[in-house]
Amino acid sequence: MNNFKAVLVLITGIMATLSSGCDTHNVIDNNVSMPSRNWSYDHRVKAVIDITDSSKPYNIYFKLRHTADYGYSNIFVLMHLRKQGDKKVTRRFEYRLAQPDGQWNGSGSGNLYTYTLPLLTNYKFPSPGKYELELEQNMRDNPLKGISDAGIKVSAIQP
Repeated sequence: MNNFKAVLVLITGIMATLSSGCDTHNVIDNNVSMPSRNWSYDHRVKAVIDITDSSKPYNIYFKLRHTADYGYSNIFVLMHLRKQGDKKVTRRFEYRLAQPDGQWNGSGSGNLYTYTLPLLTNYKFPSPGKYELELEQNMRDNPLKGISDAGIKVSAIQP
């Protein structure tokens, strides 16, 4: 029986070491509700992050929740990134939200489907300072119907 306990302690220690090896810590995790489930161009999702160590990598995510009434199988978003006092950098992203057969890719709960989609992975900010992140929908419809809320999540990657 002592061998069993020793093996159990050893396995538990190994699993704890492995699980903490690539740990992430959320720096920002926000959601913005869309009025009447309509996301208009001027209703941008915003976050500010204070970077003190530019050698540290981060993962930046786009969070989205939509209803089953959302009329498209994809979504285009613009991400604006600006260090205070510097020029804004804009990048366009497209995400597939449904399969060709119409099955939603997100996790569902009732009439809502939830996604956490990568914007930038293992990203290192160019220099220390305060950075503004903004997301805006970039579809042809304005407002974009069926969007419950959108958000930004920034996680620091721990070595």
